[in-house]
Amino acid sequence: MRKAGGIVSIIAGVFGVIAALVTLLFGGIGAAVDASSSGTVIWLGFGGVVFSFLVIIFGALAINAKSRTMGLALIVFSGAGIILGGTFVAIFMLLSLVGGVLVLLGVRQANKEGATE
Repeated sequence: MRKAGGIVSIIAGVFGVIAALVTLLFGGIGAAVDASSSGTVIWLGFGGVVFSFLVIIFGALAINAKSRTMGLALIVFSGAGIILGGTFVAIFMLLSLVGGVLVLLGVRQANKEGATE
């Protein structure tokens, strides 16, 4: 389950980056037409990019994780991406949150069985 959780998180991170770029696009268009709160949308886009990249990195590291640290990091970064990434990014960070839980369960199962996969 570690590998499945890592792969799910990588995929969610890639789609999260795309969603963050769309958020940045909408914020830029809003800023161009002087819409109110367009600056907030732009900052949400930047937050989405940052946390989506962190999810990609830690998802890749979680594939061969031996401890629960990577799974916990994925859960924390997914939660931060949900809060600070905007609506589009939050959809994919929920998927990454599931990937983090899968990593935690996989590490727990591997430690229980004594497997070294």
